[in-house]
Amino acid sequence: MAPSSCFFTLLAFLFSALLFFLSRKSKSKSKTLKLPPGPPGWPVVGNLFQFASSGKPFFQYVDDLRRKYGPIFTLKMGTRTMIILSDAKLCHEALIERGALFASRPRENPTRNIFSCNKFTVNAAVHGPVWRSLRRNMVQNMLSSTRLKEFRSAREKAMDKLVSRLRAEAEANNGVVWVLKNARFAVFCILLAMCFGIEMDEETVDKMDQMMKAVLIVLDPRIDDYLPILSPFFSKQRNKALEVRKKQVDYVVQFIEKRRKMLQNPGSDKSAMSFSYLDTLFDLKVEGRKSGPSNAELVTLCSEFLNGGTDTTGTAIEWGIAQLIANPDVQSKLYEEIKSTVGDRKVEEQDVEKMAYLRAVGKELLRKHPPTYFSLTHAVTEPTTLAGYHIPTDVNVEIYLPAISEDPKLWTNPEKFDPDRFASGQEDADMTGVKGVKMMPFGVGRRICPGLGMATVHVHLMLARMVQEFEWSAYPPNSPLDFTGKLEFTVVMKNPLRALVKPRV
Repeated sequence: MAPSSCFFTLLAFLFSALLFFLSRKSKSKSKTLKLPPGPPGWPVVGNLFQFASSGKPFFQYVDDLRRKYGPIFTLKMGTRTMIILSDAKLCHEALIERGALFASRPRENPTRNIFSCNKFTVNAAVHGPVWRSLRRNMVQNMLSSTRLKEFRSAREKAMDKLVSRLRAEAEANNGVVWVLKNARFAVFCILLAMCFGIEMDEETVDKMDQMMKAVLIVLDPRIDDYLPILSPFFSKQRNKALEVRKKQVDYVVQFIEKRRKMLQNPGSDKSAMSFSYLDTLFDLKVEGRKSGPSNAELVTLCSEFLNGGTDTTGTAIEWGIAQLIANPDVQSKLYEEIKSTVGDRKVEEQDVEKMAYLRAVGKELLRKHPPTYFSLTHAVTEPTTLAGYHIPTDVNVEIYLPAISEDPKLWTNPEKFDPDRFASGQEDADMTGVKGVKMMPFGVGRRICPGLGMATVHVHLMLARMVQEFEWSAYPPNSPLDFTGKLEFTVVMKNPLRALVKPRV
């Protein structure tokens, strides 16, 4: 036998032996634990290849399984075990009643560890001192209602720019505009101003946006995230991730240093804002650490702030405009409320508080179209049980959101987009989940998205300005809208929305 064939025979034998050993180890471990039911899987790979061969998006695969296995079930995806919840009461028990126990995060894959600086972010940090320090800083020093009001001028400037961009695009294209692209740009401008506190021209904004998109693309899951044994075959992808990370750090650090110099020389840049998120991070005291964040960690925290609010809000606006087109009576009612509230002047931020129907539209939009199919993954801080099943510390606790926000036991005609359910007071939901879980677009409990207040301000203000300035209709005229979604960082419309706009004045 040739030496090369001997080598491959030996390799195949060792691989088979490893699979056998791992499957025996996995079986012996599972015998001691009563995990929730789920589809039987193969040794080592679990349900990974069953999902891959199904030809379905992951959310649809999960949706099919929950109908068979119930509101709590197990999926084994290679070395990762997922326990999936799709029931409001179970979510309330886990995340509210026993919130501290379910407040951690599972281990990251190697690529995400690179970009999160080993989980040094508000969203990724395990439940502990680092998370407490980072979250406290973001909530108290940046996202409180008082702080948010300080950035009112940045939002007003971005709204004016949004309207002028839509007008220019409509004039150049016979009234047709792309919705998501323009909405994303407006939100990104606001978040950049809040994050860095410095003026950026459109070219710089575009470059920063491309940089952030490159990061999100390289973070897409790979099969070696679930089967680390295959990682030697993905060295090219790992090197690409390291290359993108270096470019990200090099690019963003220059803006960090620019802001640092401004703070050292007050008044040196007249266009600079008096305050920014970055200012809160330079001397941040983190429990258990003697020094503040490094430049790489500052890049990570700024990127989290930008990525966390851009696509989620932009996507919400795309779905919102689509629903207003599909429901012209809702659009007319919203426009009448805007007119009766502000008359002929443009909508301002403080006006939103007086518009009950606008807030009802926003809430129904988030019920019907949460930004993602799953909330950010949870993990338990110590082994526990839920619904009579074991929840070990090393499993991913995943929450499938559409099953809750479209549950007919919780909602009347849940498939219908109907803001009147909230405006009339017949139905309601506490988005924080404290009084009960009925919808959770921002998660609930200790790990609820800290940007909930900021996101709702942005959604309400953008919808109000866009409806005040334009009448929205389908393109091509009278064509039906396709409300199929697809996952692209967030849940976007499968066919990006182009709409016809007609200026109101």
